[in-house]
Amino acid sequence: MTDIRRSEVSAPRSPDTGAAPAGPAGDLPRWNLADLYKGPDDPAIETDLTWAQERAAAFAEAYKGRLAALSGDDLGKAVQEYEAIGERLGRIMSFAGLKFAENMEDGASARFQQSMQERVTDISTLTLFFTLELNRIDDARLDAQMAESTALSRYAPWLHDLRAFRPYQLSDELEQALHERHVTGAAAWNRLFEETLAGLRFPVDGEDLTLSGALNKLSEPDRDLRKRAAKAVGKGLGDNIKLFSLTYNTLVKDKAIDDKSRGYPRPVSYRNLANQVEDEVVDALVTAVRESFPKLSHRYYKLKAKWFGVDQMEYWDRNAPLPTAADRKYSWDEARDTVLGAYGAFNPDMADIAKQFFDKRWIDAPPTAGKDSGAFAHPTVPSAHPYILLNFHGRSRDVMTLAHELGHGVHQVLAAPQGNLLADTPLTLAETASVFGEMLTFRAMLAGETDPARRRVMLAGKVEDMLNTVVRQIAFHMFESKVHDERAKGELSPERLGDIWMDVQTESLGPAFRYDDEYRHYWAYISHFVHVPFYVYAYAFGDCLVNSLYDVFQGGHPGFQAKYLDMLRAGGTLRHKELLAPFGLDASDPDFWHRGLSMLSGFVDELEQEF
Repeated sequence: MTDIRRSEVSAPRSPDTGAAPAGPAGDLPRWNLADLYKGPDDPAIETDLTWAQERAAAFAEAYKGRLAALSGDDLGKAVQEYEAIGERLGRIMSFAGLKFAENMEDGASARFQQSMQERVTDISTLTLFFTLELNRIDDARLDAQMAESTALSRYAPWLHDLRAFRPYQLSDELEQALHERHVTGAAAWNRLFEETLAGLRFPVDGEDLTLSGALNKLSEPDRDLRKRAAKAVGKGLGDNIKLFSLTYNTLVKDKAIDDKSRGYPRPVSYRNLANQVEDEVVDALVTAVRESFPKLSHRYYKLKAKWFGVDQMEYWDRNAPLPTAADRKYSWDEARDTVLGAYGAFNPDMADIAKQFFDKRWIDAPPTAGKDSGAFAHPTVPSAHPYILLNFHGRSRDVMTLAHELGHGVHQVLAAPQGNLLADTPLTLAETASVFGEMLTFRAMLAGETDPARRRVMLAGKVEDMLNTVVRQIAFHMFESKVHDERAKGELSPERLGDIWMDVQTESLGPAFRYDDEYRHYWAYISHFVHVPFYVYAYAFGDCLVNSLYDVFQGGHPGFQAKYLDMLRAGGTLRHKELLAPFGLDASDPDFWHRGLSMLSGFVDELEQEF
């Protein structure tokens, strides 16, 4: 998620219709952002900024210092106005962020995003008082206001989540100062990281590849090619490791200062609160996965080494196809039909929603220069619709990524009627639909394969994907935890960051791998460390949760499909206990995580028996 920035003087352009520019994309689709704005010069952007500025000023004039005295209906009306202003600003920032993701080397897009961020921050400062003042209302008084107003009580889940942060709220003056300085603080460091990483080029066999293109080579059947690509990535990251280390150290320290000011007991505490999940639930997940390393990743990679006929593999062999695997390539149409077919077999409504992403150009698929190197589904705002970014190379993993992001997209579409304040789910639940979509697609592909050798290859591929989602993400969490804990004692050198990275990689992946020195730098491209500290455990949470859900589904749970779609429609209105209760599941039960991990362990069992 950057070669040389483009010249400040650009060539004349065609009128911007909101569609991604044409490029070496073949038949892969480019998204059309015109449902948000026609382009950065669209007059509607200035109109919306002016509207938001005027509404925010009037909002502050009408409500600041008066919230506790309002009737329930008047406070409900105030929340609705706050939501409307936030949605308009969210539309602007969604468009700016998506334009930047198209090409992070484009100086015009970078400046546009930064200028929008600065103006939106100025406007939102006018409404910052609202959530701070809501949190100062006495519990009894707020309960009374909600009891007398259905308009206000509708927002009870949002108010509950907001007030969970009451113990960590600072004075209004400090909150405003932190809010205004964000664009020149953490946001600026994030931008430096994004542009630097997007501009890097990794020379492999005479071709300068983007990060996405180079990492894609690590799944090639040619072992020497994998090695050259891996070495190129390691060298490119190593050549910039001082910059990446400074960026990360600064952001970790910035977070520590904020955490200390607010009184958060642990570096992960804010994320757990935002995810609406208890510390002990996250700790139980991490412990369960960490204890399972030997029977999951260690066992599987030992088996894979035997398939390769070696005692130890090199680190660039981790995602290598099996020696007997055919280099199966999928066209875009095949990938689309595979995922839609799997979704439709589960529930036709899911397929109908997913089909819109293809028909209405809500997907940007080609791996073009300067583009964000990952994949995501951006919900934008409820009055619009989500967009999906991919880097599609035609591999089976790309089909799974399409299934994953479409799961997010379907979830976001179903939850949108909840509105701007209630549609978003916490990260732990946000991964549910995406991982479930992957599982549906995998099961459909496996059921359609009759060749035993090919089925074995598919099963091994699924195990590797699940290890990447569960084991690798918990290892990332361990890395973050160690870095944040040590950073409290002083800045970490690039060498120390590399040491921590190697420690957690060795523990999580086991003795089946050898590592060269350049692998010490691979932590530097994990964008979640920079953008969303402690995000990563949500992937493991979602995978284990989905495995348990899928186990219930396979058991013939009555009305499962309807209950599942209702769970997605709930958006952020229900917590994990309420969402899982209809399926007889409870994430606070330690056995819940072992149930989720047992599916992965069972896949490894099956592969061992076949070997």
